[in-house]
Amino acid sequence: MIVASVRELKNEEFRVGLTPTGASDLVRAGHRVLVETEAGRVSGYPDDAYRRAGAEVVASASDVWSAADLMVKVKEPMPEEFPRLRPDLTLFTYLHLAAVPEVAAALVHARATSIAYETVQLADGTLPLLTPMSEIAGRMATEVGAQLLRKPGPGRGRLMSGLPGAPPARVVILGAGTVGQNACEVAVALGAQVTVLAPRLEELRVLEQRWPGRVTTFPSTPAMIVAAIEGADLLVSAVLLRGGGRAPKLVDRAGVRSLGEGAVIVDVAIDQGGIFETSRPTSHDAPTYVEEGVVHYCVANMPGAVPRTATAALTAATLPYVVELANLGVARAISADPALAKGLMTRAGEIVNREVAQALGRALPDASS
Repeated sequence: MIVASVRELKNEEFRVGLTPTGASDLVRAGHRVLVETEAGRVSGYPDDAYRRAGAEVVASASDVWSAADLMVKVKEPMPEEFPRLRPDLTLFTYLHLAAVPEVAAALVHARATSIAYETVQLADGTLPLLTPMSEIAGRMATEVGAQLLRKPGPGRGRLMSGLPGAPPARVVILGAGTVGQNACEVAVALGAQVTVLAPRLEELRVLEQRWPGRVTTFPSTPAMIVAAIEGADLLVSAVLLRGGGRAPKLVDRAGVRSLGEGAVIVDVAIDQGGIFETSRPTSHDAPTYVEEGVVHYCVANMPGAVPRTATAALTAATLPYVVELANLGVARAISADPALAKGLMTRAGEIVNREVAQALGRALPDASS
């Protein structure tokens, strides 16, 4: 099989889908590996490292796309890449199709097979390809929020830890999964006053046991959310809708307004459409905007800001699945591995993931076909 990776075109996205180590493993298994020149440079992997691993470094992205059987990326294809999708290509990457219907339409139109990292799911419910990036995004969320609270800028000028005679910042985290736990860890370490809301008491219990007396927890009912967020300094969205669907809007415009002037929102759920009525995607080169007096940070590829860390963590998780797809072929691998099968998004001109199809208003293909 010809396995390939290209430079990411998403704004300020410096991660790469394959490392030289991954390329070496694939070449040893008898596969051909193509990598676009400079694809891994910012992640710490120069072209020569790929050549030493046995990969072919190709100058033209178009040539890489046209030759590939399996394209391993990090983020969804950009519009200029849509014409390069085709029926005999399999795309393996983060997709979040419910939030980007134009990408779903392009994949369907091209009749390409696509497998989304974010919905590959083990029998115990673990999302092995999403977890490392969720850990990074959660930790970054609190770090970014702490920076945006400072002056100069529209933040209200509060130090997270506070000082004797000056109370610490109030941090409210919606969600207690991987993102929420990591956001909480950094907020506690910085000395903030932390409140976490989540629907499952088991998740909240874990936080209270880990940081006894340092974290206040509540069930995430609508009334509790309204009460908890009022006047907060930093509000972090750590909500994940499993299966690839679109995130629910949990906080309306009035709720955002209740935070007050100079508060900060970090919407990690923006990949799934965001949970705030006022959320809209931003980019690393223009990461924030102010609405209702509140600073919004809604970057859809947060881990792209730390590509050396993120690429190493991501490819450690994805490589076994890449090797499996290459060794068995896509159809056999999906049939043999239920976790990988849950990642299947599009095939033969159809959206085959139920949650994404429902979010986009598309019918699922007939199961008998």
